[in-house]
Amino acid sequence: MKSFSYALALTAMLTGANASWKGFNNQATLSNGACKAQSDWENDFNKLKSLPGGYSAMRVYAASDCNTLANAVPAAVATGGKILVGIWTEDSNHYNTEKQALLSAVQKYGFDWVAAVSVGSEDLYRGDTTASALAQQVNDVRGMLSTVNGYNNSVKVGHVDTWTAWTNGQSTDVIKACDFIGTDGYPYYQTVNANSIDNASNLFWQSVQAVNDTVHSAGSNAPVWITETGWPTSGSTENQAVPSVPNAQRYWSEVACSAFGKVDTFWYSLQDYNANPSFGVLDSNGNPIYNLTC
Repeated sequence: MKSFSYALALTAMLTGANASWKGFNNQATLSNGACKAQSDWENDFNKLKSLPGGYSAMRVYAASDCNTLANAVPAAVATGGKILVGIWTEDSNHYNTEKQALLSAVQKYGFDWVAAVSVGSEDLYRGDTTASALAQQVNDVRGMLSTVNGYNNSVKVGHVDTWTAWTNGQSTDVIKACDFIGTDGYPYYQTVNANSIDNASNLFWQSVQAVNDTVHSAGSNAPVWITETGWPTSGSTENQAVPSVPNAQRYWSEVACSAFGKVDTFWYSLQDYNANPSFGVLDSNGNPIYNLTC
């Protein structure tokens, strides 16, 4: 009960009634490794709509790889879905190709399908770049989008990283550049002994609180979004964290059901194939592995 009360208080402080996105992370490939066609993306959006809770949004990790936006955006338009776009920032040629894929999509389809744009994903955690370089890229992408008819300030451009990367004291420059702060947090992976499912909800919400405090300390009012979290149904035990369907069900009930509708949230993940550990909430036939009702 203490954990639940803490979650309610924190979610109210973060975004309150302004939260709009309830979605899942989603991969761009099928079980055989082939890139998804438009019809496959439409199937995914329709799966989202059929789940209890009324989901319409998904997060993708790249714009150009696997022709993600070229195929996913018309699928979103056809089904009324929304996309949190990922832009890879590493390697200048790849970055420019990613930007062009996004630019082409908004020029052709406008902005109604855009939930937001994340410039980079866990780059600070990997140590692949600096906060100041990311800040320049966030501003670069926002500037590019602003040249397209229909753009307005409601189109949020930000960055996604681990909660530890946001709070390590090196993230201020990119925080100030972002319209939203996407935080990834997995108690399952935390290198503390008390990371069992009994303490998982507390650990997660403490991580969100730490990011929120860091953002405010940097002088930013950017909202904190939950862009990745989940509990695996199978895999290896990490410290005291045991993957299982009952534990994934409990983490969903305690964390997802506290977050959806209160904090902009993209759960990890909709479906995965042959992954170890496996975080997908749908099986290979597209059916829920556990009860997703809140």
